[in-house]
Amino acid sequence: MSDPFALPEAALAAYLEERLPGFRGPLRATKFKGGQSNPTYLIEAASGRSVLRRKPPGPLLASAHAIDREYRVLQALHGGAVPVARPLLLCTDDAVIGSWFYLMEHADGRIYWDPALPEIERAQRGAYYAEIVRVLAALHAVDVAAVGLADFGKPGNYFARQLHRWTEQYRASETQSLAPMEALIAWLGAHVPADDGRIALVHGDYRIDNLIFAKDAPQVIAVVDWELSTLGHPLADLAYFCMALRLPRNPVIPGLAGIDRAAEGLPEEAALIAAYRAAGGVVDAQQWPFVLAFNFFRLAAIAQGVAKRALQGNASSSKAEATGQMVPVIASLGLQAAMC
Repeated sequence: MSDPFALPEAALAAYLEERLPGFRGPLRATKFKGGQSNPTYLIEAASGRSVLRRKPPGPLLASAHAIDREYRVLQALHGGAVPVARPLLLCTDDAVIGSWFYLMEHADGRIYWDPALPEIERAQRGAYYAEIVRVLAALHAVDVAAVGLADFGKPGNYFARQLHRWTEQYRASETQSLAPMEALIAWLGAHVPADDGRIALVHGDYRIDNLIFAKDAPQVIAVVDWELSTLGHPLADLAYFCMALRLPRNPVIPGLAGIDRAAEGLPEEAALIAAYRAAGGVVDAQQWPFVLAFNFFRLAAIAQGVAKRALQGNASSSKAEATGQMVPVIASLGLQAAMC
């Protein structure tokens, strides 16, 4: 049985040689092991390395896997205060590899999959987290009109809109009724905060393994995986990142719960919030429980989508089925966050 994620290397090389100045084949495409959504590949060609991201094969939810939106964000941000890989080419012709894709420069750095940062000396871990928060604050300070992204999201209450969207996404991929998820959806619907008018470019999946660091320093050289980016409330990104403090130590969705963070040189939530404020961000303490709970709900909905794709045979990672099994755990953590 053929691999649905394998790329037609000869056809892709011919396409890129024709449309991308300086590109020379032949090429070899190697799928990265991480990621549960848009498959990502290292492209090694005679002309050098690059990275390809594509829509996954098979049936997809209508508004998911927006490759073109990712590419637009890279175009808007490249060369500015938020480090991103240089975008090279967008292809919207399914005939080339079977789905839309884009190509970007290869950022030669390190990715840390575990937020505990076991590879980093204890005394240096705080500096890495400070850099993560600094880059997030820089992202939220981007003038969206100046970079051509003023129309990148819909107007109105961001959290109300997102709750509606992700409830629809969850229902479309639901495989069984889960009591914690139903309770969380009900609680969120009853506690949506009033729109405070704050709008920023939000990443939507801001976690440590979506950041590429310099090989030998606490410096982010590229923020990757912009699939969920939109115009929205900046607090959503900060709370999403802080979820790691409550998520269990799990190889599928690694978290920091149960770790003696002070002993390990890792910051607590209050320190992350303080660093974000010091970098110019604004945090409304009254909104925090809702925003945390909402992010757990959204993560659970994403995990359910991964589980559904695993059943359909078009999930991007071998961990997809185990990810789906985390849905009730994540929803329960959302209910706990709602009461904090």
